[in-house]
Amino acid sequence: MSANIESTAQAVREAVNEDEVRRCWPVYEALRPQLDEAEFLRRWRQQREEGYRIAFIEADDAVVAAAGFRLMHTMAWGKILYLDDLGALPGQQGRGWGSALLVWLQTEARRLQCEAVHLDTGYHRHAAHKAYLRNGFALNCHHLAWKAA
Repeated sequence: MSANIESTAQAVREAVNEDEVRRCWPVYEALRPQLDEAEFLRRWRQQREEGYRIAFIEADDAVVAAAGFRLMHTMAWGKILYLDDLGALPGQQGRGWGSALLVWLQTEARRLQCEAVHLDTGYHRHAAHKAYLRNGFALNCHHLAWKAA
């Protein structure tokens, strides 16, 4: 790991109130364009009750990258940290923000005595796949979904 990513990982903060979550909205807007800000906040409030947390990185007084995650216990993998969301602002990608967040999440998973960090990623997100592989992740399963509506 480069010293720059390690030092950036040390600058990761956790959103502890709605004002800080609102500051993360531009990153989520780029990552989840199907949401508007009101729906993002509604979902955050609900997911927070289920243990969802947001970590973020700031540069020049703006949030440039964020990660949403939660703890889960599964039969298949035991206690895991599940990464729901990871993104950076357009124009900020490729600067190491995502890797710094991954380092922070891996450290948090160890601190919480998790067996692993898991995530799902879209097939088309090739740059993200490369970043995950660089950070020690392995492509080892498929995620399937059935729509009820």
